Amino acid sequence: MSSWPASFSGAIIVYFLLTFLLPLNCYAASRVVLDPEGQFQFAEHYFQKGEYYRAIGEYERFIYLFPHADKVELARYGIGLSYLKGEQYEQAIQSFYALIEEYQDTTYAFRSYLEISKAYLGLNRYAMALTALNNLITIAPDQALRDEALYHSAWVYLEMGLWNKAIESFEKVSSQSRDEYKIHETLSELTGGVPIRTKNPTIAGLLAVVPGAGHLYCGRKRDALISFFLNSAMIYAAYEAFDNDLVAIGAIITIFELGFYGGNIYSAVSSAHKYNRDAKGRFLNELKEKTRVDISLGNPTEKSLLLLCRIPF
Repeated sequence: MSSWPASFSGAIIVYFLLTFLLPLNCYAASRVVLDPEGQFQFAEHYFQKGEYYRAIGEYERFIYLFPHADKVELARYGIGLSYLKGEQYEQAIQSFYALIEEYQDTTYAFRSYLEISKAYLGLNRYAMALTALNNLITIAPDQALRDEALYHSAWVYLEMGLWNKAIESFEKVSSQSRDEYKIHETLSELTGGVPIRTKNPTIAGLLAVVPGAGHLYCGRKRDALISFFLNSAMIYAAYEAFDNDLVAIGAIITIFELGFYGGNIYSAVSSAHKYNRDAKGRFLNELKEKTRVDISLGNPTEKSLLLLCRIPF
């Protein structure tokens, strides 16, 4: 009986340790101490892996936890780039304009205009892309940045099929950047290279008077064959109907044939336009492979603002 108080006291001590001290120690061991650089690198980790939506969340967490940190602007730029690379173009535009409004005259604010133009291109809004680039050309603090904006403007004009405007923009690039952007080679391809072979839509329509001839002119042999046999069959059926005094049937067939015949001419003209678009598209792709130089910030989270030059092969 004398050992009972000692046992009871030991039980109380064990209970106290389990109830109060052990959870405190476990909490202390499991607690994660966040620091600005660690959180920023975590966001960058997701960006480099291409997990852009997670990167956005971590950049925003960084801004929330460390609103006065040195890399807040870079984090905002990273959010915009993440939206852009994730093809959320409207959100990207809003993010970059918010950065411009807050920081105005910083390097990343100026470069945001370039990224905005890319977002508008993703939306096929070429005029707005040019507006962003022209704004940058107007306010850029140095010639190198103006040259980059002029270079990108020229490629936007090429995408729009405005070759003369593109040539004007390329020619405005200063002498100090012409070698870097391969301006001489690009202008040579645009002005003195092999001309783009195109088809005249008017000629295609006139040839289509003979069903299939317009398609054959545009290199669409299968469509030419189908058009020729279909229209020939309809004309022959109408002729047979009238020849056998089946006037009502002949009239119905004729009405349908007129529709097919008009469609044949319209399709031939459309084929010429499509041929020309494809020819220009092929030329533009070849020009990109030969001469295009893409200048961009290699890593949005680097302090050094190192510019990387990527030349597609």
